[in-house]
Amino acid sequence: MRRLALLLVLSVVAGCTAQAADDGRLHVVAAESFWGSLAAQLGGDRVRVTSIVHTPGADPHDYEPTPADARAMATAKLAVVNGVGYDPWAQKLIDANPVGGRLVLNVGDLVGVANGGNPHRWYSPADVQRVIDGITASYKRLAPGDARYFDSQRAVVESRLGGYRSLIASIRARDGGVPVGASESVFEPLAAGLGLRLVTPPGFMNAVSEGADPSASDRTTVDRQISSGQIRLWVYNSQNATPDVKRLTDEARSAGIAVVTVSETPEPASASFQDWQVRQLRRIERALG
Repeated sequence: MRRLALLLVLSVVAGCTAQAADDGRLHVVAAESFWGSLAAQLGGDRVRVTSIVHTPGADPHDYEPTPADARAMATAKLAVVNGVGYDPWAQKLIDANPVGGRLVLNVGDLVGVANGGNPHRWYSPADVQRVIDGITASYKRLAPGDARYFDSQRAVVESRLGGYRSLIASIRARDGGVPVGASESVFEPLAAGLGLRLVTPPGFMNAVSEGADPSASDRTTVDRQISSGQIRLWVYNSQNATPDVKRLTDEARSAGIAVVTVSETPEPASASFQDWQVRQLRRIERALG
């Protein structure tokens, strides 16, 4: 059934051609809304951005594109996909209709993370900056006459990200090296950016992220880290609270360990990238403090 749905989508793509938006703006498609938010802000009134996965709780790993998604991707002058095995369906939509003049920004390729690496690059502050630079460069390549405008928009976005970067620097300076635990690998890039020492076994976090069962050994290690107070903070993905994660979260609270939630996609759906991230960083800052 899944294969049939994909074939139906691809058949829609085959009849489309890439072009600018009807109103003269560049049509941009982002596979996920966290990149779409930045793309929209960087493009200002010169672009029209469509984000395919934009509903909180939707799993980009298993997303099944619709004919509307296919039409949007096929008419895009710029496609922004996460890559690193996170959204393979997006690349299939692009490959189904190769059109001259369309640019594809694959975040994994841009930041040098191959399949098998941690795909959650929007939680890496350094990679977020690389994507901002990459999107801006793509806009200037597609519309060189608007290069100054896009440079101006990048400056505006850099200013809007001031609170985000200030919180990261503050947490890193005050709490760098503090041992923390997490339910999923989604938190790993941010933990590194904050200078926190993430001690949860990678096998445990990867298994939960991929919907698999962690090994008995990893479960035992995480249980011990919580029960013996080896971590100061426990972070879990509110959009993927499995029974195992709920149990560990309850144990962390009972042990007096601060608990903070993060989400894989923006909450609420209308939140800008920076507003979403700042809210989460403030929760982390308070919990560590």
